[in-house]
Amino acid sequence: MDLDLDDADALCTAASSGLGLASAEALAREGANVAVCGRTEAHLDDARETLRAAGTGDVLAVQADITDPDHVAAFVEQTAEEFGGIDHVVTSAGGPPSGPFEDIADRDWYQAYDMLVMSAVWTLREAAPHLRASDAGSVTAITSRSVREVLDGLLLSNAVRRAVVGLVKTVSHEMAPDIRANAVLPGAHETGRIEDLIEAAVERGEFPDYEAGYRDWAADVPLERIGDPEELGDVVAFLASPRASYVNGAALAVDGGSLRSV
Repeated sequence: MDLDLDDADALCTAASSGLGLASAEALAREGANVAVCGRTEAHLDDARETLRAAGTGDVLAVQADITDPDHVAAFVEQTAEEFGGIDHVVTSAGGPPSGPFEDIADRDWYQAYDMLVMSAVWTLREAAPHLRASDAGSVTAITSRSVREVLDGLLLSNAVRRAVVGLVKTVSHEMAPDIRANAVLPGAHETGRIEDLIEAAVERGEFPDYEAGYRDWAADVPLERIGDPEELGDVVAFLASPRASYVNGAALAVDGGSLRSV
């Protein structure tokens, strides 16, 4: 299916690796010009090459910390100047520390809020004028299935990410009809984040080794496997496209059917 994204201008935060990069790559494959940001220069170099190989559009890779509003503003401004506008925004962020309630310090709560919530707020605030000027403005927030069903050991993700879904649902009303806003709720996918979580659980003694932890992540997935990041990216690209022109305010789980909530 042609998603009609040729020459569209897309900005993806925290997309030098993981699901953010997978989403940026899906947009690039569809012909979009794609801008990504990340904190690590080496990851950005790899992401730039990945995106250039994926499609024929322009690629912009910028070193930026999404927990710093000045960095976010500069990234949005540079993208708009480079591409001549912004049609689509994808917000992504790394995962906060795992652990039980009594092990989470106050600073962890504040850092998680800046990383998961305020980064999306700052990005939307800066990008909104450009999205309104587009004839196809869209926002897709990558969150987690934890916004619908709490996951053991992921207190900060369970508690804080829900604010992003509330933000998306609200702006899907306030910014319509100029801008559509949706969220995707990924389950387990084969990213470095999953590796880090499994290794942390092994260190806490929850699993004897990495392989056991990996099997545990896949155990409750009806499709009997962990997702490929490309599968999440394809959903993000679809939501940005004209093919999803009547999808607004949705929170779509991409988790192989893991969620038990309705």
